[in-house]
Amino acid sequence: MSHDPAQLAALDAVLRLGSFDAAARALHVTPSAVSQRIKALEDRIGTALIVRGTPCNATPAGMRLARHASDIALLDAALARDLALPAAPARLRLAVNADSLAVWFLPALAGQEMLFDIALDDESHSADWLRRGEVSAAITAHGRAVQGCDSHALGQMRYIATCAPAFHAAHFSGGVTAERLRHAPMLQFNAKDTLQHDWLRRVTGSALAPPAHRLPSSQGFVEAARLGLGWGLNPEVLVSGAIARGELVPLLPDQPQEVALFWQVNRLVAGALRPLTGAVLRTATARLRP
Repeated sequence: MSHDPAQLAALDAVLRLGSFDAAARALHVTPSAVSQRIKALEDRIGTALIVRGTPCNATPAGMRLARHASDIALLDAALARDLALPAAPARLRLAVNADSLAVWFLPALAGQEMLFDIALDDESHSADWLRRGEVSAAITAHGRAVQGCDSHALGQMRYIATCAPAFHAAHFSGGVTAERLRHAPMLQFNAKDTLQHDWLRRVTGSALAPPAHRLPSSQGFVEAARLGLGWGLNPEVLVSGAIARGELVPLLPDQPQEVALFWQVNRLVAGALRPLTGAVLRTATARLRP
């Protein structure tokens, strides 16, 4: 099914910028023209594509069509690059977990001739973005390729359970036991974050549910542990310095948590994203554990 490029550009602009007025300014047309293009596209598809509001959001069909338009732009940009033709940078939507973004992933994006729209989600759930057709690539914790995607092993990120020395003295002076872990305040990234619970189950053999602070920030997670709010699992690279300085102490130094990561790419645009995939794999090899 072919679509009018101007209509697709209007859909992309409204969803990216959040309003018809902003999309009109970006496209150098009137808001009425943007509205007409969206209406024509919705009539052609036979369903609503945008939920009008502040900001405007996509319906499931709108998100899928926007991703399709993005994939076409990626392929066009790759062709222009191969033919040494001038072209505006295409936009790539990715799903990436916060710790990868904080620890190792950003250098892989440097020097790539495209614009990035990054959706943050837990690595155990980021594959869902691929399944829904909302992104073209994702970092996942699942090696099994999502249908229509290629999967590349990246390596493992090591996590260490840490807390402040004063917190350790207050809660674990008698040892890090299941009973003490059951009551000591814990840090949790968000409701999807099961990393701490998985570690607790592995080291204690029990499904514990300690009181928890929710803090959706990788750096904030480390700082919260350093300030004594609770204990949490942090990427080793983010806490090794604080441990060496005595600002943090590991709960069980011989019980790290290893999380395997994978780079999954929609097969339709895998060729266009080959330079990025190469950069991601090289950066992961340098920054992650094998």
